[in-house]
Amino acid sequence: MARSRSERFDDLVLDAVDRLRPRWERQLSAVEFAVEEVPPLSELDDGPRLTSDPIPFGRADAASGQNPAAVVVYRRPLEARARDRDTLGAMVHDTVVEQVATLLGLSPETVDPGYDDRR
Repeated sequence: MARSRSERFDDLVLDAVDRLRPRWERQLSAVEFAVEEVPPLSELDDGPRLTSDPIPFGRADAASGQNPAAVVVYRRPLEARARDRDTLGAMVHDTVVEQVATLLGLSPETVDPGYDDRR
């Protein structure tokens, strides 16, 4: 059966998380991973930014109260920037690595030693 584009994107996120689990199983066990279509307006700026891309690809939310820690990946900004499926997969993986790194207070290279090789 054919899978929708959003289902295929969800699979890319799950694949990225699965690649990190062997090394970070304990730290990721309480983290929820989600996909949203676009970032909320509160995450968009009209003014100058430190990053070269004004549209974020994801976010990391620390646990607070009853809410578990979460990593959210934004589908449409990533799809708009990727030139093909392989590039999209790499961008999704990098986004997951970057957001997990933010959540854990580590560098992306620590979370995934191959991160720098793809840049």
